[in-house]
Amino acid sequence: MNQRVIISQKINTALAIAISECEHDKIFVLTDTITHGKCWPKIESLFSLKGAQHIIIEPTDSHKDINSLTHVWQALQRGGATRHSCLLNLGGGMVTDLGGLAASTFKRGINFINIPTTLLAMVDASVGGKTGINFGGLKNEIGVFSDAEYVIIDTDFLKTLDTTNLRSGYAEMLKHGLISNKKHWAELINFHLTTPDLDHLQRILADSIKVKERIVTQDPQEKGPRQALNFGHTFGHAFESFSFRCIKKGVEPPAHTAKNDKAKSEDAPSRTQPLPHGYAVAFGLVCELYLSAVKTGFPTDTMQQTVRFIRHHYGQLDITCDDYPELMELMAHDKKNKDGVINFTLLGGIGDIRINQTASDDEIKEALDFLREG
Repeated sequence: MNQRVIISQKINTALAIAISECEHDKIFVLTDTITHGKCWPKIESLFSLKGAQHIIIEPTDSHKDINSLTHVWQALQRGGATRHSCLLNLGGGMVTDLGGLAASTFKRGINFINIPTTLLAMVDASVGGKTGINFGGLKNEIGVFSDAEYVIIDTDFLKTLDTTNLRSGYAEMLKHGLISNKKHWAELINFHLTTPDLDHLQRILADSIKVKERIVTQDPQEKGPRQALNFGHTFGHAFESFSFRCIKKGVEPPAHTAKNDKAKSEDAPSRTQPLPHGYAVAFGLVCELYLSAVKTGFPTDTMQQTVRFIRHHYGQLDITCDDYPELMELMAHDKKNKDGVINFTLLGGIGDIRINQTASDDEIKEALDFLREG
């Protein structure tokens, strides 16, 4: 992994250094309509950004598509971008994923810098060199591996997030705890997510990023060890893609049924938007922890403790048995699959990674039953 990650609450200083070390004749800033209003003002006074050209796209994962990608390419072309220009991606995972793909393909590749503004983007999307868009109703179907020159993380941006966005990012952190060690897992499972201490969150965020950096450095192209990061994602991506399909068909996506009063607040995920990625991953963790307990010996007590945490903070996904065939069809398109067989990353215990695992149709249905039990 070639990108440099800076965690700092002095974002202007860090960004000035990054820009000075990143070759550029022109700078373009990619935001969505939300981050342009909420996050751009924090860095707009930086001298290095005087004269930067703005590219603004619509927010949410439903716009992480070829149309938005084409819009960015066209804006770069109209703005006279060259192979020596630099694209600054300021936003959540949708912006960093799409912006990274745009930069990596425009004129066969220009430099880019990621400034993630959501917890999910800080811990997952902007670190590790994956870029991409959704295509054909499938999550991240088109993309390339390409490192940003810099990833600059300012945890002050977390103060702008609602409860749903904080929880969404935290699910990826919980995954990192499960695939790393018991100490990190225990700190995550005991964190007060309902009333988060942002200073404490910043400390465990740094540890979580180190988990991903260590794995990605070992396996940049996801040929082996990096598959550990897919834990929870075979089911998770299917849940996410299923919610996209529902909306496209004019049907409400599966409801999120909260288990505590805080989760029932106005910050709960919208029924008119796709299931947030982190929520899909959280529900995927429940299913894949079940398979891990059944197939690879993951301790039942640890599974139950983790599942209780997830159910308390993320609630239930209201799917029915009638949804199983479509969910399994979506899993059949997963990028990890080999020879037409659905492939899982499972755990033998915390930090004990078992890649390239399979499950029968009945076992997959049992995992979905377990998710629905509540």
